[in-house]
Amino acid sequence: MQLQRSSWKRKVAGWSLLTVGVAGIVLPLLNGTVFLLLGLFVLRDQHGWSRRCLDWCDRRWPGQMGRLEKLEAKAAARFDTSSRWLRRKLGRA
Repeated sequence: MQLQRSSWKRKVAGWSLLTVGVAGIVLPLLNGTVFLLLGLFVLRDQHGWSRRCLDWCDRRWPGQMGRLEKLEAKAAARFDTSSRWLRRKLGRA
């Protein structure tokens, strides 16, 4: 298992989602499991334990992780396109 280079932005986002997920389990206002799974998904390249949890989820609910990874690739492509457009408009191409 090869972990990607550490990214503090992904870690902050992932740990924030995990924190909201734990709060969502305790508080009746939030659906904690959604935030926990999103936090694990964001941290999957940063921590081995997160990847193992997601592997368990993939065995438990086959096919769902593939859909989530396709959605992430689509969002990353859209973000890349919009950031290039913004850099062109601001003159920082």
